[in-house]
Amino acid sequence: MGFIEDINGKINSFVWGPVMLVLIVGVGIYLTVRTGFFQARGFGTWWKNTIATLLRKDRAKTAGHGALTPFQALSTALAATVGTGNVVGVATAIVSGGPGAVFWMWISAFFGMMTKYSEITLALHYRERNEKGEWVGGPMYYISRGLGKNFNWLAALFALFGSLCCFGIGNIAQINSIVSSVESTFANFGLVEVSDGFSAFRLGLGVVLAGLSALVIIGGLKRIGRVTEMLVPVMCVLYILGGLVALTLNAERLPEAFGAIFAGAFSTKAFGGGLLGYVVFRAMRFGIARGVFSNEAGLGSAPIAHAAAEQDVAVKQGFWGIFEVFVDTIIICTFTALIILTSKIDGVLSIHETPLWNGSQLTMKAFEQTFGIGGSVLLSVALSLFAYSTVLSWSLYGQRCFAYLTKGRGVLPFQIVFVAMIVVASVLSLKLVWDVADTLNGLMAIPNLIGLILLSPVVFKLTKEYAESVRAEKRLKA
Repeated sequence: MGFIEDINGKINSFVWGPVMLVLIVGVGIYLTVRTGFFQARGFGTWWKNTIATLLRKDRAKTAGHGALTPFQALSTALAATVGTGNVVGVATAIVSGGPGAVFWMWISAFFGMMTKYSEITLALHYRERNEKGEWVGGPMYYISRGLGKNFNWLAALFALFGSLCCFGIGNIAQINSIVSSVESTFANFGLVEVSDGFSAFRLGLGVVLAGLSALVIIGGLKRIGRVTEMLVPVMCVLYILGGLVALTLNAERLPEAFGAIFAGAFSTKAFGGGLLGYVVFRAMRFGIARGVFSNEAGLGSAPIAHAAAEQDVAVKQGFWGIFEVFVDTIIICTFTALIILTSKIDGVLSIHETPLWNGSQLTMKAFEQTFGIGGSVLLSVALSLFAYSTVLSWSLYGQRCFAYLTKGRGVLPFQIVFVAMIVVASVLSLKLVWDVADTLNGLMAIPNLIGLILLSPVVFKLTKEYAESVRAEKRLKA
């Protein structure tokens, strides 16, 4: 394990170093500026074309062969997006980078809205039908089709990293967090002992999770869409309601929590004289890394699900990308962060002092401080739903990337290996899990971000054409 940790550490220091942070945020800033800060300026437009459509009686409830309804596509992507990054990942960011990391999560989310909008818009614009008649798309398709044969190597590189990344962010990290959370809850009632690695309890739970996952994953696109469509609204609403109750109970500590966030984000503690403060760098590094881990803007994963949507206008499906990041980071991650920071845990509000807990332990402790012993049960249920739905969606992402590399061959063996890895993930060390997942995320993002930059004129063109069509329609109605 030591050798793996050393190699991963060296790669991780590059893919999540200053260059990567600048690339991720820089692409989001560039897309934001060129679209006129659409995520803010066009709030009414994308809101009306996303959540408001769910209230309409005429909204699509079914999709044709090989496709998902726009809401099913959103649910599948949101299932992957809303996972352990929203619970354990936020806590890990606070432990590693201090409360200031939360601010940088917000910043990465604001600019990430336009990154994900652009990814999804391109995914629908360049999608195609596979041999089964299913809509397929994503970075590997918009890179190869949009940039031409000379960039096929970049598309293949993304597909390779995506095939591997699904085992990290979409399997190992999620399953390990479910098992650790459930084990901690059972331990609180004296039923088991907590272990950071192999145990009969963790192995048994891993086998059960593998069985439940196999029932959905091997059922294909439609079954994954139906399951996530049921899970996602319920889990999001329940977690938000729980967050509202927690913040109401701890309302007197909210000003102090926000103060710690901004103090940590702009600390003047110097590192190397006049260079950027060390505390600020750590807050940025872990805030942005966990923000991307949570909302996946820039990774290129969500467009794979959205490409299957029964939608003719690419820009309209792109609006769901803005909505995704808004719900995931601005709402759900913020709830988690404030629950932790308003809890009465020693050192949690300090920008210099590291709490004596790891990510999952800190979140569990915060919920217990707020809700008592029932808090661990509440968190365990929420985390299990978040993580399980993420596993389902990332299995689809991995399959699509693998099928692109193999031209559709070997998908069933890939599914079997993915399910088997669930059992292995249940008994792995948590630290190594998160480190490897971080590294794979960064590697996956690089070819996608390059493709986004080169294809950005297409995004601007499609956005302009949509805006002109809306204005023309308004003139006709006037």
